[in-house]
Amino acid sequence: MFDRKKDKLQELQSKYNPALDAMGQYGVQIQHMEVKGDKLYVKAVAPSDDAKNKVWDEIKEVNPDWENDLICDISVIIIPPQTAASDTPGKSKTLPTKYTVQPGDTLSKISQAFYGDANQYMKIFEANQPPLTDPNKIKPGQILVIPE
Repeated sequence: MFDRKKDKLQELQSKYNPALDAMGQYGVQIQHMEVKGDKLYVKAVAPSDDAKNKVWDEIKEVNPDWENDLICDISVIIIPPQTAASDTPGKSKTLPTKYTVQPGDTLSKISQAFYGDANQYMKIFEANQPPLTDPNKIKPGQILVIPE
């Protein structure tokens, strides 16, 4: 069975190679890729809606019937520049990073994206009190400060 999954993974990666290449071109980072059933499952993070949409355009160009053999979960996490000019010439200061909560986000998911560790979610929660009162209750559209 392992060989069948491995062969299917290689087959689908080859088929969708132009779309996978486009991900790299548009700054979309693949977090996980595997075969689930007979479908290629790809989980990725895009730096913008535009990048996500361009990848989807490429997927549809590769295969208009992509639903038959692909599950592609692309989240958008916008990370703004973190430095700005300081009042002192020759020095820059670190600005707080802000993130707008997207549908389906959790503090753990955001923590994983920014810190590479989902367990750092309390750091984000504590930096955003108030208005946050429960780490399990965030809403799309909220703007969170992401501490260093």
